[in-house]
Amino acid sequence: MTVTSLLTQAEDIKKDDYCVLGLATCFLKEDGEFHQVQIVEPIPSAALEAILKGIPTSYQLACAKLVKDIIQDDQVQIPPEFPESAQIGDDFLERMIATIRTYKSRPTAQAYIPLDTVRDDFNYSLERKRVLNTVNIVRNEDNVKQHPHTHKQL
Repeated sequence: MTVTSLLTQAEDIKKDDYCVLGLATCFLKEDGEFHQVQIVEPIPSAALEAILKGIPTSYQLACAKLVKDIIQDDQVQIPPEFPESAQIGDDFLERMIATIRTYKSRPTAQAYIPLDTVRDDFNYSLERKRVLNTVNIVRNEDNVKQHPHTHKQL
């Protein structure tokens, strides 16, 4: 699906809508070793509020942009505030549309980071690594044992 068709499907999203993008430090696990990568991804308003309250986060910085600054010529453009080594996160467009809607529903959240400014005063921490390529394998031993009367009518 192209950028244009995705934005056409989201008719409530306009080119002058506000969005916050963050630079997250994530990890990829290969052969038992962790490799650090920098990912550009949208930050919803509720997540931004929590980050600004001081919870530990993998975000190094965040900047506020308009949709037209992020999507140019039917391509996603990483803003110049981010390092050249930064990569776009998975499902970026879908997540960006959802993020824009959070700022439309709570316009007061746009005051946290004024348009075209960068904020980097977060509680940046890598204590809990965000591993992007983990696979969760569920085994029978993981099942919770229930009381024998749980599903019986007494």
